[in-house]
Amino acid sequence: MAARRKSTPGALVLRAVIVLLALGVVVFAVQGGEWGTFDLIRQKSRLARVRHAVDSLKHEVDSLKKYKQAVLTDPVIQEKIAREEFGMVRGNKEILYRYTEPEAGSRVKAAGSRKPEAAKKVP
Repeated sequence: MAARRKSTPGALVLRAVIVLLALGVVVFAVQGGEWGTFDLIRQKSRLARVRHAVDSLKHEVDSLKKYKQAVLTDPVIQEKIAREEFGMVRGNKEILYRYTEPEAGSRVKAAGSRKPEAAKKVP
């Protein structure tokens, strides 16, 4: 039978330091540095967000390209823009009335009644 040696307190401390050092090396190998586990997880979630943003922007660009093509070629869209943005009217049968607000200091009979400034027939 082999006789067991009693460990001294100094030997136990040395073993504990070696175990803690080895554990520290393993943790640094897994977590440490620029490419640690937590950093890789953060990068994956950021990559997913960026891919989603890119997909959304591609969809928006496709929609704008279709709208541009419609503006260049579709007479209905062109007429709608001309009416809404530039106040244009179509044909020679429409009468355009222009209403203005009364100027400050001018005498007006009733605040609610507005008369057309000019009635013009626009070609």
